[in-house]
Amino acid sequence: MSGLENADWPLFGWIDDIRHPLARARQDGRPAALATLYRVEGSAPRGPGAQMLFVAPDDKADIGASGYFSGDCIEGDVAGHAMQVLADGLPRRLHYGNGSPWIDIRLRCGGALHVLVERIAADSAAAAELLRHGAARRACRWHSDGTAQHVTADDGSLLDLSETPFSLARRYDPPRRLIVSGGDPGALAAARLAALSQFETILLRPDGPTAPPPFPVSRYMRSDPATALAELGVDRWTAYLGATHEDHHDLGGCLAALRGGAGYVGMIGAKSRAAARRGALENAGATPEELARLHLSPGVAGLGKSPWEVATGIIAEIMQALNPARERA
Repeated sequence: MSGLENADWPLFGWIDDIRHPLARARQDGRPAALATLYRVEGSAPRGPGAQMLFVAPDDKADIGASGYFSGDCIEGDVAGHAMQVLADGLPRRLHYGNGSPWIDIRLRCGGALHVLVERIAADSAAAAELLRHGAARRACRWHSDGTAQHVTADDGSLLDLSETPFSLARRYDPPRRLIVSGGDPGALAAARLAALSQFETILLRPDGPTAPPPFPVSRYMRSDPATALAELGVDRWTAYLGATHEDHHDLGGCLAALRGGAGYVGMIGAKSRAAARRGALENAGATPEELARLHLSPGVAGLGKSPWEVATGIIAEIMQALNPARERA
């Protein structure tokens, strides 16, 4: 994967949302090349709609990449085409695998991958609109024929494609977000693992230390969960995990999250406390439909009871719960 920054250790493949590196590129005044996987034939590691972003190099670094398509089969070649797109502004439609003109590039999974590479100017109005929708936590769609680009504030399938003439529309949902309330090792492990998993992670610790947590999170708040959720707002791309072990905090947070339509609501605690907690929420006005969405003693059973084991099970459950909102067809 020659030409890619940190190619020996391709951590750029961990980045699934190209809006973060796109925002940084705009701040630096650097154009970018957006690559979108728009058709897959046969099996492949990623499906249609997967994206990579290549930021124009400067004097200090090679071309900066984010995302991946095939786990090292084609990324280096896509980067080369991205360099050409950045230089001349002309879009490329790339075809790898079966029927490809590049017989020396093999796909380990077989099949074929089709990729559009388009240039995004540093002052692109469409890119600015895309980022505005993300900051406001609104779903939107990126429309492009490779040259003309615009964004609409509507929902729909992850990727719509037209061949004649060629154009695509790719949906962007608000970033996945996890709000964790608590400060014990289990709560901190959940917040840490969520941040590593590219969640927008907010840690709540009512009347907690003034110093922030010793690992990066998107935001640290010291207010009670119900107050914090009212300030932050809740949507279907948000998960809430109550882990203070204080019912007056956790129940208030869960009720606010349920009423706000959060995509996942859970509360850590012993199974023996579940009935009383459910009853308290019912007395507070929670409807049967809301209570049906509540996860008490959340996580994947059988992983173990250490903080990291519990957190791993909970994050896996949250990913599964939020996935339909991201990948619905």
